Amino acid sequence: MRRALLFALAMLSLPLHAFEMKPFSVTYTADWKQVPVSGSAERKLEHRPDGSWQLDFSASMMIVNLTESSVFRTEGNDLLPQSYAFKRGGLAKSKTVNHIFNWNAKQVTGSDNGDPVSLPLNRGLLDKSTYQVALQKDVASGKQSMSYQVIDVDEIDTYDFRVLGEEKVETKVGQIDAIKVERVRDPTQTKRQTILWLAKNWNYLLVSLYQVEKDGKQYHIILEQGTVDGKAVKGN
Repeated sequence: MRRALLFALAMLSLPLHAFEMKPFSVTYTADWKQVPVSGSAERKLEHRPDGSWQLDFSASMMIVNLTESSVFRTEGNDLLPQSYAFKRGGLAKSKTVNHIFNWNAKQVTGSDNGDPVSLPLNRGLLDKSTYQVALQKDVASGKQSMSYQVIDVDEIDTYDFRVLGEEKVETKVGQIDAIKVERVRDPTQTKRQTILWLAKNWNYLLVSLYQVEKDGKQYHIILEQGTVDGKAVKGN
């Protein structure tokens, strides 16, 4: 009886859809609300020959083009960033950021628009791309609130998130069952807003993102098509 009860409790503690690292390739439609022309975005995770992973993101709209790339390794449940690069151009103000993570020296070095960056490196520190993978893992495990230490250009910031619930998202491949997650910010300090939708049945893939910037500009991407571990993403 006791053994059966323990087994039942253990089963209840398991996530409904476990997360494991899988390569994916996704395209999105991108909409900048203040611009009448829509753009596109791509996000891709690849397993490299040396065992590391590379996460790339790119977006192109009339007023802005940006690329972001992160290389990281996994060690147990930890994600260990190796390098991070960001570049923004177009009509928007240009910006270039590069970070190198030296785990032996416990130091992050790099540059922000040519200015040197040097920060201490400790286990758990993530870059602005890798934390998104950590978020997928934690939401899959059933967590309702998450907090990450993230290198934001030339300083270490805390990114807090909370799960808002489940929601269906209409995409070009059909209706996707998703977990709705919000970046937690102090509304008295900033007008910025970030909401993400992660697909329950597709390894918690990002299927939609809505963002409001400090100046009130709104940015929205939504899944157009994609694959997870070579399998085409489809809705219900």
